[in-house]
Amino acid sequence: MRQRLVDYLRKKFPFDENVLNAMGKVPRHLFVDKGLEHFAYEDKPLSIAAKQTISQPFTVAMQTHLLQVKKWEKVLEIGTGCGYQTAILAELGATVYSIERQRELYLQAQQRLLGLHYRASLFYGDGYAGKPTLAPFQKIIVTCGAPEVPQALLSQLAVGGRMVIPVGENGQTMQLIERTGESDYRTTQHGEFSFVPMLTGTNHE
Repeated sequence: MRQRLVDYLRKKFPFDENVLNAMGKVPRHLFVDKGLEHFAYEDKPLSIAAKQTISQPFTVAMQTHLLQVKKWEKVLEIGTGCGYQTAILAELGATVYSIERQRELYLQAQQRLLGLHYRASLFYGDGYAGKPTLAPFQKIIVTCGAPEVPQALLSQLAVGGRMVIPVGENGQTMQLIERTGESDYRTTQHGEFSFVPMLTGTNHE
């Protein structure tokens, strides 16, 4: 089923083969809620804890493809969620730092990634603030819909780095932001998507 999904994605868009290989290795059925496992390899989002969703595979592939992750690069992920995207980044060999504002998801993802032997540094906190003490990051990926690009994240992106972020309130446009100089950024747009909203602060319910 996983291989069929990868073949489907390959036909749908010319994704980087490294991204598809990583998606072929990560067991998505272990990242969805119990009872939804048989939908895990369909190209659609699924509900997870804390009223959040796991992005559909096409969206995960697109964000990862645009990010152009290389081995050992420092990657900051905003919105750990269930940990699936985190696992894809780890599978690609990145050094992953991921922030989640929902305590329930943070704890679940930590346990799940540990159980699957994926190495990543997870933090419970406000994604809008990023992680300035660990900056700069070669790559930043935001997995929730931001009403605007957070300035704190722009400042934590290394010169020459890439940030992939869905921007908009009712439906989002996928933006690739490349930092070309100390105060210079180049932004390109890569299609319309739908994400849960990016929120400030933390929620420990």
